[in-house]
Amino acid sequence: MAGNENQRSKTMFQDLKPEVYERLEKAVEEIFSSSDFHKASMRDVARKAGVSFSTIYQYYGSKENLLFSFVDKWLGMLTERIIDHLQGIEDLKEKMRKVLWVQINYYEKHPGLAKILFMTLPMKTWMADRTFQQKKMINLYLDVLKKGQKEGILNSNVRAGILLDFMLGFVQRSFFMWVSRGQKESPSEQANLLFEMVWRAISNPGYESEK
Repeated sequence: MAGNENQRSKTMFQDLKPEVYERLEKAVEEIFSSSDFHKASMRDVARKAGVSFSTIYQYYGSKENLLFSFVDKWLGMLTERIIDHLQGIEDLKEKMRKVLWVQINYYEKHPGLAKILFMTLPMKTWMADRTFQQKKMINLYLDVLKKGQKEGILNSNVRAGILLDFMLGFVQRSFFMWVSRGQKESPSEQANLLFEMVWRAISNPGYESEK
């Protein structure tokens, strides 16, 4: 049911005036990234965006649909950015390096989204919605990982999904601690160092010696 409602709101918001949609998007990001999810409300968003509560309710129906429709959009933009940056890269290690950098850089530039995903949004609530699956992004990751395992470059003793969980968990923890430490250093500037740590964890230890 939630998936159907999300698809309906995704279609309906196209009828909103661009300036109204932009105000709504900024309000959603600000409210849900700085407030406890259970305390935030559509009325808070309505006041912040200067949009009537009835209009938001008409288009989205619930604060879950409201938030998830924007999360879906923002993560879709991340997916397209990853695809764009991978164009022309053949070497698997460099692909993985670029994927990690793009994620870290994207969340650094969109800290509101990262705070929502990693800090304020109850995971159980999001997991119940179809937008949690992010099939295009996940399949993109898994295809690269499985190819690396097949070629003997990546550790094949565990499922590709486990390698993905490790990578995504690493990014999440890195962002969380960046916020905790006052956002003093640029995560993007440390991306190569972080990647080498990840690479040692997911690569096949014997691959380099076999080359």
